[in-house]
Amino acid sequence: MPSPPAQTAEAHPHKSLDSHGGAPLHSARTGENGDPIMPAAAVLRQRSRALVFAATVPLALAALADDVRVRRQLHEARLDPLSGLPGRADLLAHTSRLLSTASRDGVHLIMLDGNGFKAVNDTYGHTTGDAVIHAMGTRLARWTQRRPALAARLGGDEFGVVAVLSCRSALAEIAALRDQVQQPVHHDGHALNLTASFGTARAADLPGEPADRLLRAADTAMYRAKQGHAAFPSLAGVADAYADAVNGRRAGRPGAHLPLA
Repeated sequence: MPSPPAQTAEAHPHKSLDSHGGAPLHSARTGENGDPIMPAAAVLRQRSRALVFAATVPLALAALADDVRVRRQLHEARLDPLSGLPGRADLLAHTSRLLSTASRDGVHLIMLDGNGFKAVNDTYGHTTGDAVIHAMGTRLARWTQRRPALAARLGGDEFGVVAVLSCRSALAEIAALRDQVQQPVHHDGHALNLTASFGTARAADLPGEPADRLLRAADTAMYRAKQGHAAFPSLAGVADAYADAVNGRRAGRPGAHLPLA
């Protein structure tokens, strides 16, 4: 009877012997369908990883939610409760960022101050005055939402806006801001007609000047407009950035003319 054909290692690789004829070099436990059976230790490792992942993800999401909540609370704490706008520090910080990242030619710092606000308080009361401030803040925020801009309340009825505007459209954009701010405010049965004085400092006109100098220049230009000595929108020059004082600023008003380093 002929001997059965020899079975090669290629036909049964899992039964290949080592050079000494010992146990197979590559052997694995298989199930009835031939699929390899994972060792118990490997199964435990996989389950442990799954449990750690399942426990870690909710903790990470909770930590992220806490971080977002804290950041939102810190941001809201910096906002003026009456106008809903940030203050001077945020305006200067944002202006500095724009000066360092955007074309200086497009950076405009605009100061505006309500006309006759004291008369509104004296005639209609502080509640009506508060309604005027709230309306101005809302309108400024609405204008900035449609542009690369930030508005801030600097005190009383004095506000600042920094925006990146093209040279061609800047005047029209600032005029649109003025028109929006000067819409009547309706409160407690009264229609209050608002007007405001504007001053604008263009970074292109003040080469190399930092944010606080732009703010001072815009403030000087604004009070020039308030005194009737400048046409809208009263553009600032280099000398305005170094003005020591502004005639016409109401007594006790902090304004932009603070000591500079």
